[in-house]
Amino acid sequence: MSEVDELKAEIKKLSAKAMQAKMDLHDLSEELPLNWNSVLGVAQRTHDAFAELEKKRATLKSLESA
Repeated sequence: MSEVDELKAEIKKLSAKAMQAKMDLHDLSEELPLNWNSVLGVAQRTHDAFAELEKKRATLKSLESA
């Protein structure tokens, strides 16, 4: 499997992880004020997931244009 193919597979997994984090944050927001003390943790996990996904997509773009 090529480096590009491996990166695409990793991006697919990261995308699913980011979407799940997004849904967790959304669900949490609908339950407020219950569990308000977990908002920062869920938001940070969501931020981290999308940041990692964006970084991998940029890496893929640079590999494909090289």
